[in-house]
Amino acid sequence: MRGRVLLAASVLAAILVTASTTVVLLLVEPTASKAEAIKTGGLAGGAVVALYALWLNDRRRRTEEARHELESDKVADERFARSVELLGNEADQVRVGALHALAWLADSSPRYKQTVLDVLCAYLRRPFSHPSYTQRADDPDQTTTDEAPEADRERQVRLTAQRLITDLLPWGTNHDPRAYHLDLTGASLEHFRLEGRRIGRLTARRTRFYGITRLGSLQASKPALFSGAAFLGRVDMRDARFEGGISFQHATFCGEVAFSGASVGTFIDVETTSPELHIGAIAVAEGSRVDGDPATWPLVGLPPSPARAGA
Repeated sequence: MRGRVLLAASVLAAILVTASTTVVLLLVEPTASKAEAIKTGGLAGGAVVALYALWLNDRRRRTEEARHELESDKVADERFARSVELLGNEADQVRVGALHALAWLADSSPRYKQTVLDVLCAYLRRPFSHPSYTQRADDPDQTTTDEAPEADRERQVRLTAQRLITDLLPWGTNHDPRAYHLDLTGASLEHFRLEGRRIGRLTARRTRFYGITRLGSLQASKPALFSGAAFLGRVDMRDARFEGGISFQHATFCGEVAFSGASVGTFIDVETTSPELHIGAIAVAEGSRVDGDPATWPLVGLPPSPARAGA
């Protein structure tokens, strides 16, 4: 109905423009022929109709784009729901395929990226143990066992989830301004890597890190919480920047920890035993809150306390 009204209005406007243009030309140029005046008026009226046609085409284009975007969102929603459902499939290859489908969706539809990261983290938070974790917690790859084929298959699925988390996070020349959060509370992680990545909040309370944990050059704009975590192998935190603060409250370190070039702002909680083997020190930004006793920790930049000054 509205389209018909607009069409009628445009035709009426074209007739009025044609008539008025013709009359004006005859009044302004009395010597001009009526045929020329009518021709010029017709061109002016035709221009009105042409403008209406252009507007109508643009309106149809925008409507089609909106419909296409709506259809794309619907397909993405269905694909996301189906992929999450397949994560419960008994076949490990199906679960791996579902993880890759989620990662593809996060890359193609940025609005899904945080949601997909949440799903990957939730998968890793599921209870899991592998015989190699008890045999060589510091380096599970150095053990071989044929006694737990199901655990082996699930281990590969979990390693895929870890790798996809790392791949989805911005790093290097990727200037994605969003800060993505990771919640790995209570998870069992093996050779976990966040090297050079930029993240928001990292929650790893009571998380068990098997093998080498690589956090070198990590940039965390929100708190990184390792409260109660167990680092069962070597840890690399060289050049990492924890601008939102870091908590090692009740964390345990069983291997060498590299702190060289690492820095922390806002706060640091060291209410735990310092790593016996460590390289370098953590630079604490001026004004940062320090919880726990920093005397045994490799920290630099702290104002001298009376106890340390008199030592």
